Amino acid sequence: MQADRTSTRPPPRWSRPTTLLYARPGIVVTTERFTAGRSSYAVADLTHLRTGRGPHDRLAARIVTLAAVGAGTAGVLLGFTGGLERLTAGAYLGLGAVCLLPVLLVLLGDRWRPPAHELHGHCHGTELLLFSSDDRDQFDQVVDALHQAREQHRYPDADDPSPTTRHWRPTR
Repeated sequence: MQADRTSTRPPPRWSRPTTLLYARPGIVVTTERFTAGRSSYAVADLTHLRTGRGPHDRLAARIVTLAAVGAGTAGVLLGFTGGLERLTAGAYLGLGAVCLLPVLLVLLGDRWRPPAHELHGHCHGTELLLFSSDDRDQFDQVVDALHQAREQHRYPDADDPSPTTRHWRPTR
């Protein structure tokens, strides 16, 4: 080993300038960093990216639960009291409509207040919610920009395919 240690350390990596890929208020994606709100992450540290939908709206979920419990209670009470035998065809149709009410509420709730689109990933071994948005177009643009940034980190020498790019070996 030499005194200045030049033969045992690899040469410094070529650093490319940071490129802005996406910028909106509160959201910035560059080739080096991903910032959403107050959270900022190095793109090189982000792994296992996956997208999905968030939870349903709490108010809509409560209304659906109450409608399902009410329809179930009405059916059980009619069954135990023997009222199902005395019902007319119109009453059966009405009972069927009451049982379909929770399904209709689910469909309407997802239409009026859809679940948010979420981007999850791992940073230093911890799974995090990186980004969430109700706007599908904005969400797709942010995810695409983040994938572009990760591609540039995956292939760091792709822009400069010089013939001098080789595996580094220490001089002996």
